Amino acid sequence: MNKINAILTLLLVIILVIGMQYTAKGQGAKNVIQLSGIILGEDSISGIPGVHVYVPKAGRGTTSNRVGYFSMPVLVGDELVVSAIGYEKQFFRVPDFDQDNMTIVIELVSDTTFLETVEIMPFPTEEIFKEAILALNIPLEEHSYDNLNEDLLALMLQTVPMDGAANHRYYMDNWVRYQQDRFGPRPNPLTNPFNWANFFRSLRSNKK
Repeated sequence: MNKINAILTLLLVIILVIGMQYTAKGQGAKNVIQLSGIILGEDSISGIPGVHVYVPKAGRGTTSNRVGYFSMPVLVGDELVVSAIGYEKQFFRVPDFDQDNMTIVIELVSDTTFLETVEIMPFPTEEIFKEAILALNIPLEEHSYDNLNEDLLALMLQTVPMDGAANHRYYMDNWVRYQQDRFGPRPNPLTNPFNWANFFRSLRSNKK
């Protein structure tokens, strides 16, 4: 009786597996395709790096490398969006393909945007601007040499930012500290027993 039950159970499992396979085929299961390609510019020669290739509905995607190449798994019927800053978006639909890999070439078109003219200064013409400059009456004779006071110059020297040489020295000091600390934390001299021994030895020598 146990053998009959085991045989019936095995037959039931086989029937269920076959039924699931037929059900998946009947529902139109989509094939997985490894989609690869290269993204070119308008010159059709140089690849564009950093281009986003993604499937919005599935929430998956990738980016092109430094030569414009990309590769990602997709399903038949996926809608791909190819976008990059400065280029118009391109759309690609994965067709029904018998093989498990596909290679495509995508050419992006520059997205040219024309901005409105902005008036930087209120003078409509260069001649009016020159006339306004020449009409200025600046009392240069009233300027004195108070700004060259020694105390004021000394105060300015203490408060001004570092010059090029000081910035270079600061950078090199930080670089040396980084090289010293890259393999571990800097030791604390208070935790060194030899330093404590030298300290007590110096105290005894001072008493004598």
